Amino acid sequence: MTKFIIRRLLQTIPVLIGVSILVFSLMHLIPGDPAQIIAGEGASEKTVEQIREKLGLNEPVHVQYFSYISNALQGDLGSSIRSGRPVMEEIQTRFLVTVELAFYSTLLAVFIGLIAGIISAVRHYTLSDVTIMIIALFGLSMPNFWMGLVLIQWFAVDASWLPEFLKMRPSGWGDDWRQVILPVITLGTGGAAIIARMTRSSMLEVIGQDYIRTARAKGVSERTVIYRHALKNALIPVITVVGLEFGAFLGGAVLTETIFAINGMGRLTVDAIRQRDFPIVQGTVLVISTLFVLVNLIVDISYRLLNKRIDMN
Repeated sequence: MTKFIIRRLLQTIPVLIGVSILVFSLMHLIPGDPAQIIAGEGASEKTVEQIREKLGLNEPVHVQYFSYISNALQGDLGSSIRSGRPVMEEIQTRFLVTVELAFYSTLLAVFIGLIAGIISAVRHYTLSDVTIMIIALFGLSMPNFWMGLVLIQWFAVDASWLPEFLKMRPSGWGDDWRQVILPVITLGTGGAAIIARMTRSSMLEVIGQDYIRTARAKGVSERTVIYRHALKNALIPVITVVGLEFGAFLGGAVLTETIFAINGMGRLTVDAIRQRDFPIVQGTVLVISTLFVLVNLIVDISYRLLNKRIDMN
């Protein structure tokens, strides 16, 4: 198991290098001169040159890249153009908020998705199955921003049951737990639909196996057959989806945090894009991308823990 983990860790290095190159390229893919964009229209050539020198844009591209990576490995992602604070400090104040939002949304998606998928598979081709799959299709089709606006209108504006926007502490969620409900539902609905469909498909495949029929022939209760034999083996592809969804929630939090005025990394990124604060944009994208890679690594390891017979070479 140790060799397997070490091998997987080594395999993530090229991926992280590729991610770092893409993130670094953000500055150079912007049409025009980034220094001129930051300085604004009407800025003097001297001001533009000072910005270019401050950001190191007057150096060759490869020198800029290695300087950026060297500093990033030491925890230095540069300084915000807007506030002048280190990018890492800006991210640290928002990091836990986004991770908590993605975590709670993943829990909701797994809880609803597994239950719906199991019921749909056990009662396949019945009215319950068709109804669940139609609801899942709607959940998968609805964009996050539309879902968030509808929920705000229904439960916050019309019914006044839940707060419309979040009153958050600088370091995390506010004291009112009701503030978490609408953002988590908004972000987790699509993931729940995907997990439900994957669980149903995987369960149907497993239920048709010979060992399931043998267990039933031996008189094992249906509950034991479903939850101890079928579900355990059907979870392996579902875990892949859960890991990918958690990573998608980290990225999808951009829209959700903007709609609900959540002070997370997603809203930080949107504000940085509006204000042309490129070091913040680079830093947040790099952190989220690295988290996504690490989540995939955890998913690979969980494969081996669930079923040691799987060859992960």
